[in-house]
Amino acid sequence: MNVRRAFVRAGMICFTAGMMNLAICSSAAAAPQSGGKGQSSETLDESQDEKQQAERDRQAQAREAEQERMEHMQELYDEGREALDQDEFRAAEKSFSELVKLNGPQTDAALYWTAYAQNREGKKEAAIGTIADLKKRYPQSRWKKDGEALEIEVRSNTGSKANPEAQNDEDLKLLALQGLMNSSPEKGIPLVEGILNGSGSPRVKSKALFVLAQNGSPQAEEVLGRIARGQSNPDLQRKAISYLAMFGGKGAGKILAEVYTSSSDTEVKRAVIRSYIVSGDREQLAALAKNESNPELRKEAIRNLGVTGGQAELQAMYPKETDRGVKEEILNAYFIGGDAKGLIAVARTEKDPELKKKAVEKLSLMGSKEANEYLMELLQK
Repeated sequence: MNVRRAFVRAGMICFTAGMMNLAICSSAAAAPQSGGKGQSSETLDESQDEKQQAERDRQAQAREAEQERMEHMQELYDEGREALDQDEFRAAEKSFSELVKLNGPQTDAALYWTAYAQNREGKKEAAIGTIADLKKRYPQSRWKKDGEALEIEVRSNTGSKANPEAQNDEDLKLLALQGLMNSSPEKGIPLVEGILNGSGSPRVKSKALFVLAQNGSPQAEEVLGRIARGQSNPDLQRKAISYLAMFGGKGAGKILAEVYTSSSDTEVKRAVIRSYIVSGDREQLAALAKNESNPELRKEAIRNLGVTGGQAELQAMYPKETDRGVKEEILNAYFIGGDAKGLIAVARTEKDPELKKKAVEKLSLMGSKEANEYLMELLQK
């Protein structure tokens, strides 16, 4: 009996063990099937994420390449203008000719300045050809009027190179003009307008505009306002905008707002935004920071709001903002304006880990007492 019981007991143990092994094997066999579906779904999600990230990277690279292209074109333009100011006409022609080949937004201006440099080098036929190209390719350009004035000068002279003594003559005339503007603005203003509408050098036109802006008379401000509104070429318009903010009276703010609203030129709008730093017009900057539809101009307004001490306006904007790029720009504005309080508020409450990290990074660079106290608090957690 004892032997039989032992045999049965041993059989039951084997049977139980066998059933357990079967269950384990069944689970193991089932696991890959279940996991296979999950893995397939996860793989699909990962593949989709990778594609989206690749597209974001591609777009970022395209934006970066375009930004580099625009910066290169601006460098060429600035180099050309600097060369003109130093009477280095061959170098100026080279810079502007290269800019023309790039066919960017300043091509019409580059054509005008190429022709100007060619004329000053004594290349009469080349200058006339370049002016013809300007008029043909850009019949509606605001540089066309300058080109036509230059063409009259080119056709009326012998095509000889610029006289080095001409600059001294120009300087003397500007001194005389400044004296006349101080004593008799009604006589001086028409002479300034003649210079601005003529084919003189950029240096002379810039100085004449400065003399006009400094005068401060109602007549001078009226002419300056017309140029700021776009009566002249874009270069002089941007200078007039800056001078209007610097020297303009009570009506300057209204004129600048009108220029901004009416212009479709991004660079003119940017000039107005920057002029608000000079005039300290935080109200206009805050309005543009909230409402401007162009992302780059909006960011420019936000940055300049930081420069002008608009911390309260920025702190009111941040919690309501949904665009991540705009939020980053507000963080930059906090940093520029030395607003540790605004950055600390973001570091405490922001749910986006990357934005929180950026806020802490900027605090670590500020070195202020308030920033350091928060950093110590962070380390003690």
